[in-house]
Amino acid sequence: MRGTIASAGFSSGHRFVVGHWEESPIGPLDDVMWARPDGGRVLLVDRREAAELITAVYHFDTVEVVPLRCRMDDALLVVTAGGLRVTMRGGRPWRIPLSRLRSRAQVRPLERLVARGLLGVRTWGVSPTGVQEWYRADEYRRVVAAQARLEDRDLGGVRRFHEPARFGFSEPPRRPSMVRVRPRLHDPSGRLAEVVAPPGGSDDLPVEAGSGATVPTEG
Repeated sequence: MRGTIASAGFSSGHRFVVGHWEESPIGPLDDVMWARPDGGRVLLVDRREAAELITAVYHFDTVEVVPLRCRMDDALLVVTAGGLRVTMRGGRPWRIPLSRLRSRAQVRPLERLVARGLLGVRTWGVSPTGVQEWYRADEYRRVVAAQARLEDRDLGGVRRFHEPARFGFSEPPRRPSMVRVRPRLHDPSGRLAEVVAPPGGSDDLPVEAGSGATVPTEG
């Protein structure tokens, strides 16, 4: 997989994690993970295949298939999903030199310290469904401006993530952020392999199946 994860919280208590994937096991993919003030976790996607892929890794209280469009031009991300519209603008890009180290044995210990110390995140762990995930980050931008509207309601000013979103093994960065990432997924149960019908792809974009075999993918 290859793409951008953008995250921000708002003073109304709504928090969003937007995935803009140029490459995924089912082609280009956009999704919105929405943590509501009442604690509800909502997944917004534009097609059933996307819902099946993401829920094979994460748990949600509600999954909605809605008209969804995400546009990212350099540092500006704009996503509309049903009646929701979220805009985030990133600042200066910071390249992450650890991305040049491809071996897990080489990079994971140092990466763990950098990720926890600077961003307050974990880059390797096990998802709620048992999928082993390793998020290899290539570039980081701090979100310098953001806005969210639900129908005609402004969701307030942008703020840090204070309350946990509880989507996966790690919370998003404390500061609103945009991060270029290349995740690797390994599912011992083989469920991901059943969800993904691989068309054939590149070796450096794998989702790994339970047998240890690699399922070529595009996110």
